[in-house]
Amino acid sequence: MSHSNPIKAEEANNTSPEAIAQSGAFVRFLNIVERLGNLLPHPITLFATFCLAVVVISGIAGYFELSVADPRPEGTAGRSPDGLIHVVSLMSAEGLQRIVSGLVTNFTGFTPLGTVLVALLGVGIAERSGLLSAAMRLLVMGTSKRIVTYTIVFAGIVSNTASELGYVVLIPMAAMIFHSLGRHPLAGLAAAFAGVSGGYSANLLLGTVDPLLSGITEAAAQMIDPQYTVGPEVNWYFMFVSTFLITILGALVTEKIVEPKLGKYDASEAGDLEDQTMEQVTDIERRGLKLAGLSVLVFSAILALTIIPENGPLRHPDTGLVAGSPFLKGIVAFIFIGFAIPGLVYGKVVGSMKKDTDVIDAMSHSMSTMGMYIVLVFFAAQFVAFFNWTNLGAVLAVGGAQALQSIGLTGPLLFVLFIMLCGFINLMLGSASAQWAVTAPIFVPMLMLVGYAPETIQAAYRIGDSVTNLITPMMSYFGLILAVACRYKKDLGIGTLIATMLPYSIVFFIGWTLFFFLWVFVLGLPVGPNAATYYTP
Repeated sequence: MSHSNPIKAEEANNTSPEAIAQSGAFVRFLNIVERLGNLLPHPITLFATFCLAVVVISGIAGYFELSVADPRPEGTAGRSPDGLIHVVSLMSAEGLQRIVSGLVTNFTGFTPLGTVLVALLGVGIAERSGLLSAAMRLLVMGTSKRIVTYTIVFAGIVSNTASELGYVVLIPMAAMIFHSLGRHPLAGLAAAFAGVSGGYSANLLLGTVDPLLSGITEAAAQMIDPQYTVGPEVNWYFMFVSTFLITILGALVTEKIVEPKLGKYDASEAGDLEDQTMEQVTDIERRGLKLAGLSVLVFSAILALTIIPENGPLRHPDTGLVAGSPFLKGIVAFIFIGFAIPGLVYGKVVGSMKKDTDVIDAMSHSMSTMGMYIVLVFFAAQFVAFFNWTNLGAVLAVGGAQALQSIGLTGPLLFVLFIMLCGFINLMLGSASAQWAVTAPIFVPMLMLVGYAPETIQAAYRIGDSVTNLITPMMSYFGLILAVACRYKKDLGIGTLIATMLPYSIVFFIGWTLFFFLWVFVLGLPVGPNAATYYTP
């Protein structure tokens, strides 16, 4: 007569989705990444340590006069007369003067700080009035979870056309939507973050990054062919279709890896979090939503009058709405107004905004929740400024590019290493245009000489520049994402956030690179209008 082991029997019966999700080798790897990452100190302490490390490393590199050849052509702004990129030491009298004099302006001039705070003033009115809650409840009631996930990732990708809109509005809202649906809010945050940042280069329309990159690519291409031109639209075909690829990949990673790994959400882990339960939308709320929607239409119509006519005051006289237009430069102002006005209208209808002090309280409350973010930004801004001053990022980028060039590969496999290197450099240089300004003069001529067109090279670069945005603290809005995540898990560490986003980076890198090879080398399709795949002198 045999006797069963009750412990083993219990383990055998532990077949819940969460238990199964936690059992895979890949998830165990993510758990290790999370644990190692969380061994790091608090993110604020980490950035402060980074600042000190940059000062020390720059002093050592400066003492040994570390430098690399500047790949940019003569006459380029910022190019030194001797044609070298030198590491600038901050362990010197001049460095100390620059640190002390720039401490305040580094903080106040850090672009994401003003962008986030101004936009949140408007978002705070819409949230406090109840508009966002009612709109989300109306949106998600009866909607399948799969549609919600795909919609959030897709909206994140498309939001890049409006610059900071995705970071400031969509990512916090996606966490709220998932929480309202009884799903893990960090999974919603991750899905939106994956679309906004991991799918940064993909879009249905041309965005502000297209003319920036094409101008740099053209200058680099003209080092080989002085007559070569590269327009902003040269990657549009590939990036248009990539939008749907990243949407599918992002939603699948969310539902198959990230959400099961996170498991069931425990509300007791939340920090400063208001009740976000799902309730039916009342009649008065529906009326408020209708009038708020009408106010948005009126505002949009007025805005259209300033950007659609050729002489519109918010259009650029030469480029229209694409590059450098007052509309795109002032997008944060329109985010503020676009949330504040319908929030006020909704609040008046339902009675949540009866007097001016209610509006002031709403804006004050939104600012009060950003205390941790503001402190984090202070140290992050110093780190980014110090890193840029020292030229360490540029030296590392050029050195890595030269190492890749020395391998001597000429076939399509070279693009795999190229994309990998771009992704690695992106961990240190968060700006797409800054990174490309340094590396394009190396890679574009190099790959042109082995037969590839600048348009194809730029498309490959954009993959590498996007996929590691999710796992680098150098990304400007990483601090904001961390602050939003801490609202739902107050003790969340930087390792948890990186481990949550790492599956997206891995899947996006593999999937997007394979798609690039299929598009360019198997199907032989152009990456954009009038874009060549191969270069012939």
